[in-house]
Amino acid sequence: MAEDKTILVTGGCGFIGSNFIHYILGKYRNYRIINLDKLTYCGNLDNLCEVAHHPHYTFIKGDIADREKVREILQKEKVDVIVNFAAESHVDRSIEAPDLFLRTNVLGTQVLLEGAREMEVPLFIQISTDEVYGSLGSSGLFTESTPLKPNSPYAASKAAADLLVRAYIETFGLSAIITRCSNNYGPYQFPEKLIPLMISNALEDRELPIYGDGLNVRDWIYVEDHCRALDLVLHRGKSGEVYNIGGDSERTNLQVVKTILEILGKPESLIRFVKDRPGHDRRYAMDFSKLQAELGWRPEVRFEDGIRRTINWYIDHRDWWQRIKTGEYMEYYERMYGNR
Repeated sequence: MAEDKTILVTGGCGFIGSNFIHYILGKYRNYRIINLDKLTYCGNLDNLCEVAHHPHYTFIKGDIADREKVREILQKEKVDVIVNFAAESHVDRSIEAPDLFLRTNVLGTQVLLEGAREMEVPLFIQISTDEVYGSLGSSGLFTESTPLKPNSPYAASKAAADLLVRAYIETFGLSAIITRCSNNYGPYQFPEKLIPLMISNALEDRELPIYGDGLNVRDWIYVEDHCRALDLVLHRGKSGEVYNIGGDSERTNLQVVKTILEILGKPESLIRFVKDRPGHDRRYAMDFSKLQAELGWRPEVRFEDGIRRTINWYIDHRDWWQRIKTGEYMEYYERMYGNR
């Protein structure tokens, strides 16, 4: 890549998007970041207060499904790369309101793809998820050639977006790459997700609700490792390819929660098993050997270290998550866990 680049990051006020913006601005002095975010409930400007006045950072409030807004940005700015993080991403919410997920994750992605095609943006990176592959048995790993078998409305919307990206590559010759990552954790994660929910509840001595028997397995990756992988894909990835990104760190939900309680010195009696959610995939695990062989990437942060860093961040940023855990959030929390 050239010395200076303009990157349009969509959904940059969310968890992974904001970490990516911090990472890129910290590493590349001459890169410009334009952050397009709708600021839905989990989009938080506080995630980026440290770079709000950075000379190479611009925030634009807007919806990726708004064709005029996307066209206006791409006409005004010479965008070199679009990195699409923008997505409704919580499985439970997709069960409540699938239509919202289709609008943002499918239609919004198509609007961005069409904008990239019209304005001849050199590269489009679609940030996808391991959930598009469905559920694994007790052995084996997802590879890039594993068939897509999504089991939730969220996963189905992300799989549909991936197929649209493929269609734009094949039909229009768009230069695009799809990345699929396992479960992220780290700073700035909205506390409806497992790890920040368990940390914040434990810090307040609240019950820790765990779905089913707690033995669902996820492959955990520290968000900074994900950002490093995306950096490599952005600079050296091949158009038309899919790259799996994994943490090589399988844990059951119950193991994760017990680890958090142990580090915080809290009793396991805080754990409360609740009725499982519909279509709850049993196990995910990623084969990232392609990314390792082609781009030389592998995760660097061990789960034991990453979870301590994450816990310390939530301890040090109580104001951040306590502002979130009010009002609409608590109404949602009660709907999810109150009667289970």
